[in-house]
Amino acid sequence: MASNPFPQSPILIIDDEEDVLQSYRLALLLARIDNFVLCNNGLDAMPILDKGPHSAIILDLFMPRITGQELLGKIRERHPEIPVIVVTGSNNVNTAVECMKSGAHEYMVKPVEENRLIAGLRNAIEIGELRRENLSLQARMMTAGLKNPQAFSGIVTVNENMKFIFRYIEAIAASPRPVLITGDSGTGKELVARAVHAASGRTGKFIAVNVGGLDDTMFSDTLFGHRKGAYTGADSDRAGLIEQAANGTLFLDEIGILEKNSQVKLLRLLQDGEYYSLGSDIIKMTDAVVIAATNENVQVKMKEGAFRNDLYYRLNTHHICLPALSERADDIPVLAAHFVSEAAQSLHKQCPEISVDALALLRRKAYPGNIRELQSLVFDAMVRCEGPVLGPAYFQAHGTDQAKSDTSSQSPFISYSGHLPRLEEAEEFFMAEALRLTNGNHTAAAALLGVSQSTLSRRVKNRTV
Repeated sequence: MASNPFPQSPILIIDDEEDVLQSYRLALLLARIDNFVLCNNGLDAMPILDKGPHSAIILDLFMPRITGQELLGKIRERHPEIPVIVVTGSNNVNTAVECMKSGAHEYMVKPVEENRLIAGLRNAIEIGELRRENLSLQARMMTAGLKNPQAFSGIVTVNENMKFIFRYIEAIAASPRPVLITGDSGTGKELVARAVHAASGRTGKFIAVNVGGLDDTMFSDTLFGHRKGAYTGADSDRAGLIEQAANGTLFLDEIGILEKNSQVKLLRLLQDGEYYSLGSDIIKMTDAVVIAATNENVQVKMKEGAFRNDLYYRLNTHHICLPALSERADDIPVLAAHFVSEAAQSLHKQCPEISVDALALLRRKAYPGNIRELQSLVFDAMVRCEGPVLGPAYFQAHGTDQAKSDTSSQSPFISYSGHLPRLEEAEEFFMAEALRLTNGNHTAAAALLGVSQSTLSRRVKNRTV
């Protein structure tokens, strides 16, 4: 989460007055932060810090044996990645300036309001995490190899840009902050989101949901769940997807067309890790990491007022921009071979060999639908293929060369007789035909139609309700 309410490493609080330490303790516990260490002797601070990582430090300036300014210098020298908040009873401007020059993250004068302390502490934790992530990112990007190649086994590629993205994913995967995946439709955003989850080592589930078609009430119910009686038909308590994704990953697809009211609720979740179930006034907390994806131009939507700037910047902490298939043309042969094998298995056929001419033809195609279009093209060819070789004729029948040839003498790809069918009638027909051709296999039928398996299954379910 962008302002993680659960610091991964403890906060160190250094003050020689025991009653002050206890007031800090109470303030943190009330803010639901329990990962902290209290230290009443400045001389003990460095040994504590040397034992392991800390997310932030609250430091009193005036202490016996060693002053806060002396300690600040030692901390900045040996642990420069840890942000330090100096808290003191002195309102001396020169002292404040010296502390900030020495590397203090913030300077507060006692007595400090609890809200200001917690806000400053969360900001310091966020800055410290970003520093560590940047250092990790720089180190990892210099390394060509992958530590966990198995995490990317679901993505077929030989492209160097994609391998660079894999290294970036490994560098940011353990981060608790949101990830934004952008790219044209059909570029494999959900596969990449699953790779981020796999590389993270999180023990919770990967939960995916398409939020683009959800109104605000459905969004809240789907993500946050509801209490019994929250609305008509809510006969029992139901946990939302965010709860199901505990210690895991929540993937929100089509975030670019999320309703404005839902954007506000998502922003609160990202800022504080807090949410309310429908019909409940009890705050719940989450440690799930949010990955969002969109094929929309979010910059344009922000200018139009359709997407909140603050939500975009929260989501965009880590950004993965996927290339179009035309930008990774060297992947077309390996992807085609993969889809041929996948289709052969789904259709219970022998796996044919793709001819050289067929591969040449596939490489010439523009693919506005990207990888999903190639997958559909191959599956359609495999449905009709009966021999040991998958030649160019099977792809030409799909209209592969249509854009480059004179189409005036060709028959239309779709024809009809009688009345013009309504869109819902056409959709019904093509879903039924795809399922017939694939013997009811939803994954295979979805590939043939050029949609995701979850989209097809949802529409089939709605059709039968």
